[in-house]
Amino acid sequence: MEQYESDRLSAAQMAAMRRSLTNGRAAMTRRSLLRASGVGALTVGGLAGLSACGIPPAKREDQGPASTDFSAEEKVVNFSNWTEYMDTSEDGKHRPTLEEFTKRTGITVKYTEDINDNVEFFGKIKPQLAAGQDTGRDLIIATDWLASRIIRLGWAQKLDPANLPHAFTNLSGQFRNPDWDPGRAYSYPWTGIPVVIAYNSKATGGRKVDSVSQLLDDPELKGRVSFLTEMRDTIGMTMLDMGKDPEKFTDDEFDAAVARLQKAVDTKQIRRFTGNDYTADLSKGDIAACVAWAGDLVQLQADNPDVKFAIPAVGYMAGTDNMLVPAKARHKANAERLIDYYYEPPVAARLAAYINFVCPVDGVREELEKIDPALASNTLILPDKAMAAKSHAFRSLTSEEETAYEEKFAKLIGA
Repeated sequence: MEQYESDRLSAAQMAAMRRSLTNGRAAMTRRSLLRASGVGALTVGGLAGLSACGIPPAKREDQGPASTDFSAEEKVVNFSNWTEYMDTSEDGKHRPTLEEFTKRTGITVKYTEDINDNVEFFGKIKPQLAAGQDTGRDLIIATDWLASRIIRLGWAQKLDPANLPHAFTNLSGQFRNPDWDPGRAYSYPWTGIPVVIAYNSKATGGRKVDSVSQLLDDPELKGRVSFLTEMRDTIGMTMLDMGKDPEKFTDDEFDAAVARLQKAVDTKQIRRFTGNDYTADLSKGDIAACVAWAGDLVQLQADNPDVKFAIPAVGYMAGTDNMLVPAKARHKANAERLIDYYYEPPVAARLAAYINFVCPVDGVREELEKIDPALASNTLILPDKAMAAKSHAFRSLTSEEETAYEEKFAKLIGA
């Protein structure tokens, strides 16, 4: 079946991007640096360029376009990643896990931190991909919504399971079957990005807050509650609380979630919708409880023991950043070896200890305990089985749905 991308972004989508860049996921610093969800984050220049040019229609190829692989002759892999998303030595001169990979395999990694946000990066590589040309990159990291788009457009190569024995075996069950890449035929997650409930126990009088229902209905929290300006996170968490599945919802169910939140806005139960700027208010207790990004809480809890988190009984939302091999990449097998390398538990532990995101690799706990027992016991980095079982993803949207939903959400949050 053919699928096509819209060539324009709506005003609501553009506004969502600006929110992400200003104080949303795109604005965060290392160890709480979360990738722009929804339609992504953009620089001002990137917004203008994407609005004017759009994204060209393209057809999804079932197997992804093949390319001539020079891995055997050219012992190199070109890896593009986000900034501060790789373990680095104290002096900043070495990347230990990458250097170990080269020592072991003889493959040189040309590592570039040239991803600042999803859409800006997509703008860099889109012309070559659309023209059927090599981007100069063998491995890239993209947030789930962009990874989905690249795969749908036919611009990612299907991975060879024979080159990914560790990845296939050790990938955590909660990340195995996203609707945009069932069975992980084209991608493997680099990290997971959970959305949870956070609260300041001093501000709540010692009471635990562990549900969206409490945020929306508890009179003792009135005016001291915040939700996120990222649509998928706020709507997804609300849907779960309403007994709906964010992976299968209908238009009516989306509207019902918006209506429930609107009621809390009208009664002033919700103080405001925020990007990552909720962290200061939560730490001070001005915000008693909120929907929060787990990456923030690892840092906040280290500084303030009153900051707590909870996983609702109905579950929580989680996204991923993902490794893909672009179409026409010259060194596919080398890239697959690098993907597989990061699914070896000792290597995965070293990466997780540095970046403090959810590790998607099973069997890493014992290795992380050797590095830092506190990190190994932190379920925001290594979810236990109970937490992993409660993870949910927001389903893929058509271009028309994305436009309509962002417009409704923008009206809700007053954007």
